[in-house]
Amino acid sequence: MTTVLAPVAGVAVRLDSVPDPVFSEGLVGPGMAIEPDRAPGRAFSPIAGTIVKLHPHAFVVVGDDGRGVLVHLGIDTVQLRGEGFELLVVEGARVSAGQPVVAWDPAGIEAGGRRPICPVVALDATAGAVTGLAEGVVDAGDRLFEWRDPA
Repeated sequence: MTTVLAPVAGVAVRLDSVPDPVFSEGLVGPGMAIEPDRAPGRAFSPIAGTIVKLHPHAFVVVGDDGRGVLVHLGIDTVQLRGEGFELLVVEGARVSAGQPVVAWDPAGIEAGGRRPICPVVALDATAGAVTGLAEGVVDAGDRLFEWRDPA
């Protein structure tokens, strides 16, 4: 079992409430989303592992067990081409759970007409593998969900 931590503080919401069908329909995998606090802050690694993909608006961490977790900072934020984000690690870096990965400004993203909601996805997982979903307000580093082995 892998415990996936909240990468940002805010309100935990179901993935199907994300205003992007790639996430809301589970096309990249099951998980949760966080409607983030609007203060500038940092997005943290949800698990310990290696940063295998790193963009200003999104990153993937793969744990030693081979499980990858995608953190996407906002919807349509790829269009910002990195503006409003600061990378705090490099691709290929080993990170611990809770280590800062990207600094960002959710209010700035929202002011630019984009939703700062953050999908957190268990890549290549089956829907039933994600359990123990958090509800309500979460702090960065709180348990967001559990990724269990298939039965």
